[in-house]
Amino acid sequence: MKTNRIFTATATATAALALTASMSLASMDNPMVGGAPMYADKNIIENAVNSADHETLVAAVKAAGLVDTLSGEGPFTVFAPTDAAFGMLREGAVEALLEPEAKQQLTQILTCHVVGADAMAQAIKGMIDDDGGMHIVPTLGGCELKATYSGDKIMLEDERGRTINVTIADVAQSNGVIHVVDRVILPPKP
Repeated sequence: MKTNRIFTATATATAALALTASMSLASMDNPMVGGAPMYADKNIIENAVNSADHETLVAAVKAAGLVDTLSGEGPFTVFAPTDAAFGMLREGAVEALLEPEAKQQLTQILTCHVVGADAMAQAIKGMIDDDGGMHIVPTLGGCELKATYSGDKIMLEDERGRTINVTIADVAQSNGVIHVVDRVILPPKP
């Protein structure tokens, strides 16, 4: 009887270690984002909802009705602005964008952060090099971003001439990649 309890305890401990190891392997190559592990076997939305730094982005994606799209097959590259990036917009802008009547404008802004490809930082740098130091990145929202880099730091310039820095690159997802950015990308003024 004592042997069965020891075997059961050993089997339970082994199973727990195997689960912990597999969870660690799933996020081993990915950086932590917003205090949460990012798992390469989860999609963009499944990971983003766990980041404490992306609560505004998640709320905006829900308000724009883009959850199903960004949970889809992809591949997508998402330049994901942090809550602090949204906080840099003029006072009241985020609240106004989350209103139902602003859905079209919000959708355009959010899709200006999405590229219909899986582009890791090294690939982006290669495209920049191939284009002589600057690469135009077309987004699903119709924006064209100018990508450059210095050392390991990738920078984007939106059509308003604002510089957006990639602060955490290469967060692998099952349907693409996330690059965390420090500013909200805005489409050109009408």
